[in-house]
Formats: sequence, structure tokens, C-alpha cells
Amino acid sequence: MGKRDELIAKYAADLKEKCGMTADMDLLTKVTIGCGPSIYNDDASTVAASQSSELETIKNNFLVKKLGLTDGPQLMDALNAVLDTYGQSNRNKYRAVVYYMLVKHFGKEAVYA
Repeated sequence: MGKRDELIAKYAADLKEKCGMTADMDLLTKVTIGCGPSIYNDDASTVAASQSSELETIKNNFLVKKLGLTDGPQLMDALNAVLDTYGQSNRNKYRAVVYYMLVKHFGKEAVYA
């Protein structure tokens, strides 16, 4: 099992234990690969949910550019809802898990098909 596979297993466990979701492993793998080398960097692999600049970056670079969504207040609402599901008290919010939940939330699985 490679490093990426170990991380994907960790993300699937986070989804199950912290978010009450059973991961679609194929989609989770594709979303994780889509995150690129950031998953191997301790700082970049997590989302700083308390930093508004970080949330803006996710909105602009992931939701608008990657998923092709139209910018509007609904994007930030969805991002906050996902972070609430993950648990505000949970210190490590993995980027791949947050992105996976956003893909599911907006029904944009086809982007990764």
C-alpha cells in the first residue's frame, strides 16, 4: 500500500467517523488525486477553516474553476455547511475530505468521471 492509498484510507475513515458518511472510494480516490502533491504537505493537506482567505481560495479555485459553479452566496453557505458537518471542533479538516463533500453536495461527480 502506497502513501497515497494510506491517505485515502485515512480520509475514508474521517468521512465515516466524523461526518457520518460512507465514502464512494472511486470518487474519493479521484478527488484526492485531483488535490495533487498538496496531500503530502502537512499544512496544505488541511483546510484552515477559520481563515476567510482560505475559504475564498477554495470557493474561487475549487468550486468556481474546478467544479464550474456560478459564484454566489450559496457557495460559501455550502462550504460552511460542509465544515459544520466535518465538525468545527475538529482541528484537522483534510482538504480532500472537504472537497469530496463539496462534490457530493453539488452533485458534481461527473467532473471526476
